[in-house]
Amino acid sequence: MIHLTSTGHDVAQVSDRMESADGQRGRDGGGSQRRSPLDVIMSQIRRKRTASDRKPLGRFLSRTSERAGIPEDGEVEGRESVPDAAEVVESERDVGWGRVSVFLQRLGKKADSRSLSLAHCDLTATDLLELATLLQFLPQLEEVDVSWNELIGGCLKALTSHLHHVSGIRTLRLCSCRLNADDTTALGEALGCVPLLEILDLSWNCGVGSGGLQGLLGKLHPTLREIHLVSCQLTAPDAAALGGIVSALPRLCVLDVSCNPRLTQEVDSDGGGFGELAASLSHATSLTTLRLQACGLTTDCLDALGGSLRWLPSVRELDLSCNKSLAGGLNRLTPHLAHLTHLESLDLHLCCLTRSDLEALIQVLPSLTALTELDVSSNKEAGGVIQPLVSALPLTQVKRLPLSSCSLSEESFTALALAVPYLRSVDVSWCKVVGGRLALLLDALQPSVILELRLSSCELSTDDLHHLAAVCRRGCLSSLRLLDLSYNGSVGDDGWSSLFTAGGLGSLEDVDLSLRASTSARCSAWLPALLRALPRLPALTRLAVQRWTFGSQDRQQLNHCLRKRNVLLEWDPHIKDTTSSCKPANQESPEE
Repeated sequence: MIHLTSTGHDVAQVSDRMESADGQRGRDGGGSQRRSPLDVIMSQIRRKRTASDRKPLGRFLSRTSERAGIPEDGEVEGRESVPDAAEVVESERDVGWGRVSVFLQRLGKKADSRSLSLAHCDLTATDLLELATLLQFLPQLEEVDVSWNELIGGCLKALTSHLHHVSGIRTLRLCSCRLNADDTTALGEALGCVPLLEILDLSWNCGVGSGGLQGLLGKLHPTLREIHLVSCQLTAPDAAALGGIVSALPRLCVLDVSCNPRLTQEVDSDGGGFGELAASLSHATSLTTLRLQACGLTTDCLDALGGSLRWLPSVRELDLSCNKSLAGGLNRLTPHLAHLTHLESLDLHLCCLTRSDLEALIQVLPSLTALTELDVSSNKEAGGVIQPLVSALPLTQVKRLPLSSCSLSEESFTALALAVPYLRSVDVSWCKVVGGRLALLLDALQPSVILELRLSSCELSTDDLHHLAAVCRRGCLSSLRLLDLSYNGSVGDDGWSSLFTAGGLGSLEDVDLSLRASTSARCSAWLPALLRALPRLPALTRLAVQRWTFGSQDRQQLNHCLRKRNVLLEWDPHIKDTTSSCKPANQESPEE
């Protein structure tokens, strides 16, 4: 009895010996030939199989038959079945995609052939190296985001050296990765491999400043449309280097260097530093967005900047906010603003503007016919010029006019009511004059127009909330998405209850009822009204009720109502149901 458990080599040897023996018998015994048992078995099997399906059986019997050069029946000797090259590539690609999927799944992400988003994943240098080896399996990749992974700083070259596998990248974000000058240099060396790059974001990397930008000089392609360098500790030499970069980017649309207070601290006598950057902007004729928030701008900087504005007719957004040293010198810039005929957004909040600054601004406003947003909030002097300011604006198209912390008077508050019917966002937070006069503002609202209503720390009264509830019942706030009523502890329980009972807030997504940090109060009187209102707020995504105290039953009810909804609940779980529990009284409030 023959067992078919032997190896292919053994079977071949047995077969050869049997065939040799049969041949000898035929020669010795005339025409009578005897066949071996193995031949009988194999012939029966072959008769039942076609030539096309014999090979799998041959491989079952012998894994080495191909290497031994033994052709299967029905095949031409010397001709092997070699997989097509395309099939091999496809197989490797499938295996590679599987590796990509496993890697991303380990980080809680889903694989996408065009977008690689790994922000906030706590990537290590080892992870970065593994990611780099996987790029070859993502040839269609267009967007890479590895922001907020601080452990990869100093080893970016492990990734950039593989960017040639993803030459179609259009967006590269590396925010807050603790990049240093070596990383920037490595990135610059690799940019030649990504000629289609349009968006580069290196924000929140302190190591990019103090000379790090030199590694990008002459390396960026003309296709680049956006540069983001927020809070990179840029210095005056960096400003000069950035100027050289900007001059070579004719398609640049967005330049954001906000939160770099050292950008203008040192200016060379030969006009370097910020002056060189400002001068280079005249070459960026496609620029639509220029953000210079909190860059330590001075009145001299406005002179340099103003000279380039006449060459930037495409600018739609200009942000000069949080530059307190501009006080008293805005008139150096305002004459040049008239050249920005397409300007839609002008942000000057928290610039310590004087009355003369505001008057200079008012004079140029009639020329800004495309303006839809003007932010002069946190400038206390603005409260005294609201009437001429509103009169100079193209009211029919203005959508945002935030006036928080502007020391509004009764007269200026009345003047603001003229602009309210056209606004999508109303912000008069930290203006105490609003308390007791909210009806004047609310009666001016147009139904289904306003999207945001910010009334934080306005000393609202219970009657104000009753009037707000009446407006809700009339359907005037049916499109409202954000309602900020925080820091209005003078409102009574009946006022809060009336608001939630009124309805008419079906589009509301964000509501803030928090109290000041140094106070607390019980919410048991109006919480039932809120709980009944929650089902009528299907769009709600955030509910802030900080410093309100909850009993154990109140907590259970609120948790039960929000358990199956994706609502961010901001409260103070450590505060017991007692009015004596509060946060330290010396904690700084937003107003301070």
